Amino acid sequence: MRVSTKARHAITAMMHLAAHHGRGPLALADIAQVLGMSLSYLEQLFARLRKHGLVHGVRGPGGGYCLAVNPDEISIARIMDAVEDRSPAERERFFSAYRPGTRGEAHDMWHAFSTRLYGFLADMSLGDFIKSQQAQPSARRAMHNAVELHAVG
Repeated sequence: MRVSTKARHAITAMMHLAAHHGRGPLALADIAQVLGMSLSYLEQLFARLRKHGLVHGVRGPGGGYCLAVNPDEISIARIMDAVEDRSPAERERFFSAYRPGTRGEAHDMWHAFSTRLYGFLADMSLGDFIKSQQAQPSARRAMHNAVELHAVG
């Protein structure tokens, strides 16, 4: 399984949208600037994400893009499939068509790795990302407090 540049950029942009979930739409130009990506490239990615029901656009002043569903319902694998235009049926055909032992042990190992990696990414949601980001500042504060207590004591 290969994680393309296109998929990495889409995942990064979706993480940015998820971090701002519930605060209104974000303009693609602003996302492009913050993430250092090409606006035209993001437009192409968001067209695919919209087609797959992951984002929706808001027109007019103050418009932009929002997540179409709750971040807990959007897996990283689903984002990858959307920008690669891969349907669940196509992915299932790819994984189920594999016949162990037909191309050697190394090939079998890479197929098993790809299957597990995809499963891991299918189990990881944008909501998980948001929760991990929210936990980090409190962990940093706790570490900072511990260092201050140690320095004082």
